[in-house]
Amino acid sequence: MAVVGVIGGGQLARMMISAAVALGIELRVLAEAPEASARLAATVVGDYRDVDTVLAFAQGCDVITFDHEHVPQEVLRALVAAGAAVRPGPDALLYAQDKLAMRERLAGLGVPQPDWARVESAEQLAQFLEDHSGRAVVKTPRGGYDGKGVRVVNDAHAADDWLAEGAVLVEELVQFERELAQLIARRPNGDARAWPLVETVQRDGVCAEVIAPAPRATEAVQREATEIATTIAHGLGVTGVLAVELFESMDGRVVVNELAMRPHNSGHVTIDGSSTSQFEQHLRAVLDWPLGDTAPRAPWGVMINVFGGLADSQIAAALGHQPSVKVHAYGKGARPGRKAGHVTAIGADLDDAAYRARAAASHFD
Repeated sequence: MAVVGVIGGGQLARMMISAAVALGIELRVLAEAPEASARLAATVVGDYRDVDTVLAFAQGCDVITFDHEHVPQEVLRALVAAGAAVRPGPDALLYAQDKLAMRERLAGLGVPQPDWARVESAEQLAQFLEDHSGRAVVKTPRGGYDGKGVRVVNDAHAADDWLAEGAVLVEELVQFERELAQLIARRPNGDARAWPLVETVQRDGVCAEVIAPAPRATEAVQREATEIATTIAHGLGVTGVLAVELFESMDGRVVVNELAMRPHNSGHVTIDGSSTSQFEQHLRAVLDWPLGDTAPRAPWGVMINVFGGLADSQIAAALGHQPSVKVHAYGKGARPGRKAGHVTAIGADLDDAAYRARAAASHFD
């Protein structure tokens, strides 16, 4: 039986469990706490930043993969030095961990991006603002997610606190029509498969809704998104699922916003909506097994995130009201603003699928 070790016990690791069971894979999880979302498969509770803890966890695993990108490079490289198969590896993960490194590498690959610069002072930020109509987006190179570590600024001193800690990334404020995401999975042998392009709807910097496939996407946009994701996956040597977050701008450009080298929120719709879910595909990819078909099961799929908490009574009410909708609870304690689960509806009509998904999600407000 193949053994896959997952570092991180969040909902992504949790959603790998059923895929692993179906494939006959033993899944082991290094969780941060006993009450972690993936506690059903948590064989070790410990600190993913501690080399000895991670090396001990890796013993007996055929491959190591991740629920998040926060494992330090020194820990990743210690795993490789010890002979562990780490997928994706540290050379690839670097570009999901450091946004400045990502921008520099993608520029080398010729991938379309917003205008950007490395900024080390308020004076450099002032020059960028002057060159870009007085507004820009500033990001911390590391640690930001779900809107954290991101600011829209129109003042050269608006990022002084971050600049005191070191260089930051500044980007043009893209006037976008919508946000898109392109998921692709790649094996170590180079085989890759992409899912259809999806549209993501963000609220307060957090993904709230995903529509698959992206409505009104032209063949040219779909082709470009797939080419971008394929170029990045091969160029960075990614193994496993890669999510490429994109802007479709008002002037017709498709540019890369950010990367994630793991299953991603924009791909949750694949659990119920695709022949092969992103979680099954990720396991196949990191084990270097043949990749599955990514075709949709229905013409449309709509996924809506649920925040705060999912009580049993709410789940029962949602299922009773919308029996065709699938509810996925992450096993987390209730907390305002916390991603607690999601609901998905698929079908032949977009308006109908969206109505059913939103009606089910309304039971969790």
